[in-house]
Amino acid sequence: MARPNPITMQKYLSGVHYPCSRDELVEHARDQGADGDVLEHLRSLPDRTYDGPNAVSAEYSRT
Repeated sequence: MARPNPITMQKYLSGVHYPCSRDELVEHARDQGADGDVLEHLRSLPDRTYDGPNAVSAEYSRT
């Protein structure tokens, strides 16, 4: 799986309502037209509640 650019990933998460789960992040990104690489990378994040974009970015940088 290619690692999507973090800016691209955050573009697809624009407007998501936090706090939210990993599955909600994936669903929102899919609804915004995210490509397969972005969706797969989001699915690989830990299954937990994220309280904001900084929390998502922090996990993103670890995977």
